[in-house]
Amino acid sequence: MEINQRVHDLHTWIAQITDEMASEYDRIYATSSEDPGTAGDQGEKNWATVLEDWLPSYYQVETKGRLIGPRGELSPQMDVVVLKPGYPRKLMRKKIWLAHGVAAVFECKNTLKAEHIGDVVRRSQKIKALYERSQRVGTPTKELRSPLIYGLLAHSHSWKSSGSKPLENIEKALLSDRMTPSHPRFEVDLICVADLAYWRRSWLTMSILAPEIEKDFYLAFSDRPGPSTYMNQGAMDYKRQESHFRPIGGFIASLVRELARDDVGLRDIADYYRECGLWGVGEGQGRIWPISVYSQEVKSKIFDPQYFFNGIPWNEWDIGGF
Repeated sequence: MEINQRVHDLHTWIAQITDEMASEYDRIYATSSEDPGTAGDQGEKNWATVLEDWLPSYYQVETKGRLIGPRGELSPQMDVVVLKPGYPRKLMRKKIWLAHGVAAVFECKNTLKAEHIGDVVRRSQKIKALYERSQRVGTPTKELRSPLIYGLLAHSHSWKSSGSKPLENIEKALLSDRMTPSHPRFEVDLICVADLAYWRRSWLTMSILAPEIEKDFYLAFSDRPGPSTYMNQGAMDYKRQESHFRPIGGFIASLVRELARDDVGLRDIADYYRECGLWGVGEGQGRIWPISVYSQEVKSKIFDPQYFFNGIPWNEWDIGGF
């Protein structure tokens, strides 16, 4: 006798959030031309509420403000800020956020347009550069990611006409050669378009290339190939996607996963979200980086079998940084 497996309640709750976001988008859009500033503030508050509802209470979520680096340098204004648990209470009333007390920041758009992607990619390097003096070294995971999670959140997108290809447009902008940052840690970490798809950054600690391709890579970069970074896309209309998948669920699961790299207490729930299928399934295109993006310490160990692991959860030397 076959047993019908019910849809997990998590997916039902995520679907409810998605419906709420769609309803809010319709409401905000109806008056956005009259007061675009208020419309933007309302959209940011929608996303801040999602984060408040789904992150542990010890992560404070705020809207608006700028990050300040150790030398007093200021970032552009951010829309939504997630503060680390140890952030000073006295300073939570300020709108200048101490960079090293911030876990994640997000730009928010009600309707995503092509130019927003380029803006976010350029800002990612500028904002993450505030952390350069404290950049962590010693393992591939530490060196391929920034201490700050940075992303873009949108209710919807502008590519709605017949024949439009929003997924291709977004990926093309993300992987444009002219948008390539100077180091993989400066890449955008997360993107969510609530009614379309989400993207999460991942990596392979080493690129496996055919000998002739590796030779061409060396000629082009005067260096051997090193890690590969990817923006894995989870779209609602992906051919192998479950019907109950929603991009907001994938975004929440991926954000918790990234936070759990440093916050060990979050790892159980991060693993639970993945096992329940909140990530969904998808695919992604990537970049290959020269091995010089690693420190000498990592380069000296990367080919040593004792440091090379595959499929060991949370191991910072694992082949795939998923």
